[in-house]
Amino acid sequence: MTDALVDEPEYPSPNIRDCRRLQGPNRYGPTPGAVVTVVVVDDDARRAVDHWPYAARRLTQALGWERTEFVARHSIGDATCYLSAPTDGLMTATAVAEMAWVESEAYIGQREVPDAAPMLRAQYAEECARHPHVRELAAGALTRGLAFSIDDEAVSVGSGRGVRTWPHGDAPPSASVAWNDVSDVPLIMVTGSNGKTTTTRLVAAMWRAAGATTGWSCSDGVFVESDVEKRTLGVGDYTGPGGARLVMRDADVQVGVLETARGGMLRRGLGTTTAQVAVITNISADHFGEYGVHTLEDLAEVKAIVTRALGPAARLVLNADDPTLVALGERLSAVHAVPIVWFSMNADTELVADGIEAYGDGAVLHDGHLMLCREGVWGDAGRVHEMPVTADGAARHNVENALAAALTASCAGVSLSAVHVALRRFGAAVHDNAGRLERYAFGGITAFVDYAHNPEGIRALCATAASVVAARRGLVLGNAGDRDDEQLRALARAAWSVATFDRVVVKEMVSLLRGRPEGELPTLLVDELRRCGAADDRVTVSPSEFDAVRALLAWARDGDVLVLPTHAERGRVTAYLEQLRTDGWRAGEALPET
Repeated sequence: MTDALVDEPEYPSPNIRDCRRLQGPNRYGPTPGAVVTVVVVDDDARRAVDHWPYAARRLTQALGWERTEFVARHSIGDATCYLSAPTDGLMTATAVAEMAWVESEAYIGQREVPDAAPMLRAQYAEECARHPHVRELAAGALTRGLAFSIDDEAVSVGSGRGVRTWPHGDAPPSASVAWNDVSDVPLIMVTGSNGKTTTTRLVAAMWRAAGATTGWSCSDGVFVESDVEKRTLGVGDYTGPGGARLVMRDADVQVGVLETARGGMLRRGLGTTTAQVAVITNISADHFGEYGVHTLEDLAEVKAIVTRALGPAARLVLNADDPTLVALGERLSAVHAVPIVWFSMNADTELVADGIEAYGDGAVLHDGHLMLCREGVWGDAGRVHEMPVTADGAARHNVENALAAALTASCAGVSLSAVHVALRRFGAAVHDNAGRLERYAFGGITAFVDYAHNPEGIRALCATAASVVAARRGLVLGNAGDRDDEQLRALARAAWSVATFDRVVVKEMVSLLRGRPEGELPTLLVDELRRCGAADDRVTVSPSEFDAVRALLAWARDGDVLVLPTHAERGRVTAYLEQLRTDGWRAGEALPET
């Protein structure tokens, strides 16, 4: 997980909660910079936030930074203060952000503090010496419309087969770069609340069906795959800029598909400055209370960071059935003139027609077929019931993901025939879409394994399971502790709203407590299930995710359907299911030891 923050340093003010570099386009602007998050508990702190841009401007002027932009944004209980910065001064920018806050607190409190400008000038000179020519390389890439990326180890221009990468200290002057040999491959960014990984994998499969060596980053890792081989560049959650850079810096890659999650965008910004297509699958309540995100509109704004990498000839793909995205699309069209095209489960959706009229592209579900419009011409991408990823059409959320992926891939240049081939193949093997609606049928039971982690994801998963004939239904339920109580209760309500479960096993996940005491989260979920009408004898608690799955398997009998959202021990769970299938285990028999 290369995109996680290191241990927090000591800050010069106890009211600084967090300070970080933004190495690419971000929530506050299209250029790199730094942002400091501060605790705001009284009027003095609010006035200090308002004063921060003035203090930051004084310090950046002392450094000779021109055209610096400043944003001070109030939130609930905290505030974020951002300044743009040159690419060779991002560490110095974090110090500027912090010292500007110290000066602002002192100004409001009518106290004197030492002038930080001399220290900052020395720090910036040292940083420039470590990163020679980085600023001019960034400018050279920008003027040529090429991707630029930077991290703690290297700097690169271009992407995939056209990339050039240098370790810090070895970067050449822009004038000595053979810019005619630098180029970009098509880059696609995939974001949203649910369906990101499935959509990323589908788009990558469509490009492979078109014959391209495709690199993609997702919550499972980073991969480069062609018709003859598949390489793994990293394993784990690579949905931040670190995963994007691994794809972009691989010289075999002809197309890059980048799953782009909220956390990475907020912590570090985007990993690329250019992209040809971006898609936002949907917006649903999740991760509220983090980084100043408290509403669906806030979350949509964060997801829309991907638009900062789109040029005028690019496309933004949006879900016309999502009201929050419809509102976002209206704002983006009015303010930023972003070229937007739409997909919908309803063939008569006006927004899809509007997008086709303006830009020629769109996708809808019509009479059970996925219909795809490219440059004003409609084509049939296949019958939904013949697409394995949709579970015979029962997985409505994966029908939406197929629409999103087909339109995204088409906008990026994939042919209708390649889209059709990929949709007919993808999902036929149980691990094609690992961790996402993996369906196991053996021993008299059917089990669905999925990463569903928020109310909408759980609702979609349980609705799919409810469409399968079952003698009884069982559910494993749990989540990480970094959601607030209401989001966790909503998880239980969502599951119970679409299916009646004969047994629910609530799991504790010690590795994902994230500040909560052990036992608190299961207690909360059990309480909400009981409020929903679950009888006491239907709900049990297990000390781990794997124990919860074993408990449900031990309970199961012929004809039962089990719903297994997995987060902490997915590999162990799927390996155990494979073991049971291989060993010929049947429901009602004793479970083998692990």
